[in-house]
Amino acid sequence: MRRQLGSDAGLTARMFLTMFLLAAVYLFFLVVLWQAGVSYTGIIIFVGIMLAVQYYFSDRMVLWSMGAREVSPREAPELHALVERLAALADLPKPKVAIVDTPMPNAFATGRNPANAVVAVTTGILERLDPPELEAVLGHELSHIKNRDMTVLTLASFFATVASFIVQNFFYWGGAFGGRDRDERNNTMLVYLVSLVVWLVSYFLIRALSRYREFAADRGAAILTGAPGQLASALVKISSSMARIPDRDLRQAEAFNAFFIIPALNGNSIMELFSTHPSLERRLAYLRKLEREMEDWR
Repeated sequence: MRRQLGSDAGLTARMFLTMFLLAAVYLFFLVVLWQAGVSYTGIIIFVGIMLAVQYYFSDRMVLWSMGAREVSPREAPELHALVERLAALADLPKPKVAIVDTPMPNAFATGRNPANAVVAVTTGILERLDPPELEAVLGHELSHIKNRDMTVLTLASFFATVASFIVQNFFYWGGAFGGRDRDERNNTMLVYLVSLVVWLVSYFLIRALSRYREFAADRGAAILTGAPGQLASALVKISSSMARIPDRDLRQAEAFNAFFIIPALNGNSIMELFSTHPSLERRLAYLRKLEREMEDWR
């Protein structure tokens, strides 16, 4: 028995709290930039342009960077049929479908809203998963679209990206300001330190949100397919296959780990606090719990 996929109250609350905390941090960041001599008009224009670019074009940049190619129903009829059926169950418009030609088994969803969403899968995942497992993975990605968490993550990462750019280019900027008076050098150092704090706070808040949204999408996939065990099986297959993927392919995809159903990492050496995803063990335990609960629904 399948239940209707509704909104996730826990995820909604966490997205609101994350955006509220990040807004406070970013407002402080803008005040410091203004105090450091950046004009108010300049800040507004810069933020407006960059935010618009990030909101409207980030999904295209992700697809382009991953080498994803949109495919028609004629090119991938079975894949389109799965996506269409799950989208109907989730009460979503059917997203576009794309394929990435890479041996790395993975999948992701992107798009600023359900009407502009794209679900992408790799050739590696199509080769490794059975149809029920692939259905569960697609259900996970459609749950991200349903929850609109991709939009929140995209917006939340904007100022973190700006702060990271300032931190990484500080020595260049420091050299440029080196010949000016003490006040301007102090302002430059203040901008650097605040940028570092903004980046660190954003880093942990965004990753905390990202980990929870993976649990929410796992739950959504279990409800849509009625088979949490199939998603668990798919996660184990994908994770175990990562060890056989060339390091070069993993490094190329590492920047997009927040989008993937399983991060492009070899092994579990990274601490969960610094990861975009919960550990595989926690996700499997969560799916086993869901399976027991769903037995009671029947």
